[in-house]
Amino acid sequence: MNADHAVRAACAALLCAAPSLACAQAGYPARAIRVVVPSSAGGGTDIVARTLAPKLAERIGQQIVIDNRPGAGTMIGIELAARAPADGYTILVTPSTLALNSAIYSKVPYDPLRDFAPITRIIDSTSIVVVHPSLPVKSVRELVAFARARPGQLNYASAGIGTYPHMTMELFNHTAGLRMAHIPYKGMAPAMIDMVAGQITVMAATILTGMPQVRAGRLRPLGITSLKRVAAAPGIPTVAEAGLPGFESLQWYGAAAPAQVPREIVQRLHAEITAVLALPEVRQRFVADGTEPVGDTPGEFAAYVKSELVKWANVAKAAGVKAE
Repeated sequence: MNADHAVRAACAALLCAAPSLACAQAGYPARAIRVVVPSSAGGGTDIVARTLAPKLAERIGQQIVIDNRPGAGTMIGIELAARAPADGYTILVTPSTLALNSAIYSKVPYDPLRDFAPITRIIDSTSIVVVHPSLPVKSVRELVAFARARPGQLNYASAGIGTYPHMTMELFNHTAGLRMAHIPYKGMAPAMIDMVAGQITVMAATILTGMPQVRAGRLRPLGITSLKRVAAAPGIPTVAEAGLPGFESLQWYGAAAPAQVPREIVQRLHAEITAVLALPEVRQRFVADGTEPVGDTPGEFAAYVKSELVKWANVAKAAGVKAE
């Protein structure tokens, strides 16, 4: 075959392949989609994924399978999603540890910017600083005074090293000049079990997992970690107004795909997820839980992740938090 024939053959092959790729993407999804949740069942990220899943399945006409992969401060599940085939059949619903881990750990097995194609930021959330009722404190000021008088004696729980609840309490420690000890768990759900049992007495619980325990009277709320009170719990003051002026810590949850997923599939996933977020019953569920639906664009979400990397790196440095 001469050079001209070779060129014509290559072009013909590309022309044949292009429609096949287009058809494959046009027929997407043709089977179930796996949603990797990098934390245990019952935690905040799991609640977000399971709130969206039924409506998303209805819209796309395929099953949504939730795959909980907790451990290593959510890094196990996040890495699993990063290394999954870039075909749109594995997506990640992640908390803000997608960015936090890179601020905490010297070695992270994924790059939050290069290894993912952002889809959308799903919701913004706050946390509640809660204590077990056995602890004799009823306000942020009382907790600060109690802990300050007992340096190193009070423990707080988190969903794992570098997770949002961990960093929120480290920010609390740093701002208040305290030395409460950190007890990391493999997810918010097991941490909450020990909190309710009184094995641990302090936590910055995500509002999704904390409010049900507060309403049931199993935990005592001291303060909301956003700068504004939330509609779901208007009687709970912010930490800033309750004793630590300027204190703010927000959690977010987002959806992303492996980096090389075709742009058309990312756009389809973005359109479907944001359409689900716009449903009145879904919005009402999130707002009732004290969270705020977002639904930004992939580009906006990417820029937000970049800003979070900078913010939490500064917090970690100020609080002296670093993990291997």
